[in-house]
Amino acid sequence: MAFTSLPGGTWTLGDLTVTRFGYGAMQLAGPGVMGPPADHDGALAVLREAVELGITHIDTADAYGPHVTNQLIREALHPYPDSLRIVTKVGANRDQQGGWPPARDPESLRRSVHRNLENLGSDVLDLVNLRLGNAEGPQSGSVAEALETLVELQQQGLIRHLGVSNATPEQVAEAQTIAPIVCVQNMYNLAYRQDDELIDALANQGIAYVPFFPLGGFSPLQSSALSTVAARLDATPMSVALAWLLQRSANILLIPGTSSVPHLRENIAGAGLSLSDDDLAELDKIGR
Repeated sequence: MAFTSLPGGTWTLGDLTVTRFGYGAMQLAGPGVMGPPADHDGALAVLREAVELGITHIDTADAYGPHVTNQLIREALHPYPDSLRIVTKVGANRDQQGGWPPARDPESLRRSVHRNLENLGSDVLDLVNLRLGNAEGPQSGSVAEALETLVELQQQGLIRHLGVSNATPEQVAEAQTIAPIVCVQNMYNLAYRQDDELIDALANQGIAYVPFFPLGGFSPLQSSALSTVAARLDATPMSVALAWLLQRSANILLIPGTSSVPHLRENIAGAGLSLSDDDLAELDKIGR
C-alpha cells in the first residue's frame, strides 16, 4: 500500500508546518511505558516507516521509558530530516511503581528540558508541552510558575514553541496571558467529548488541538453506533474513530501510536475514510 499524501493535509504550529496525521511514540517503550521495547529493531522500523510515509509530526516525552522513546527516535532518525518536527512534553517523571508524579517545579522542568535535548540529540526542541494535572486528568491550579520557567528556556534558545497538556480551559486561558501557545494536548475522542467548546475556541484562534488517547487509550472505544457505521463502510471501528477526529475540526492533529508497521499503515488508511453527513450525525451522538 502506497500513500500519495497523508489524510488531513497540514497544519502550522507557530512557524512549523506539520502533517495533521502524526505519530505518537509512547507505545514504543516496554509494558506500562516502562523499560525498553521487546522488539528493538521493530521499534526503529516503525519510526523510519513513519517518516518514509511522509509523517512530519512525532510526539514523545523523555518520561516515556523513561528516556527510551527519545533514545529510539535519535537512533532511528538522527540526523533529522529538515521537515520533521519532534514535539515533547515536560512536567511529570516516572517512579519505580510506574506512576507519573508531577515534576513542575522550576528545577525539575529545566532538568527535563535538558534531558530531552540530550536524549534526542538536539540543540533546540521544536515544541514543548507543559503537562499539567495528574494521571486522573486535569486539575485546577495556576500554570504561571511552571510556564514562566519554560519561557525563560525559550528565551535562551532551547525551545521554539510552547503548548500545554492535560489542561483545563481556565489554564489554557491563563497560559495565553503568559506566552503564545501553539497547541493544547488533552484527552479527547468520540466517547470523551469534554473539550468540544475548547476545540472550537482554539480553532477560531488558529491554535492546534492534539487529542491523546484518540482511540480510547488503555480502554479501547466500544460503541454500537461506532460499530454500525464501521460495518456500513466496511471499515474498522478504530478507522472510523480516527477519520471522525480529522473531520471534527481542521485544527485537530492526530498522534495515534503503535509499535507495528502494518498497524501504522492501517491507521493512516483508516484516517483517510470519508464520512458522510449521516455518518457524522450518527457518530456525534456517542459522546453527548
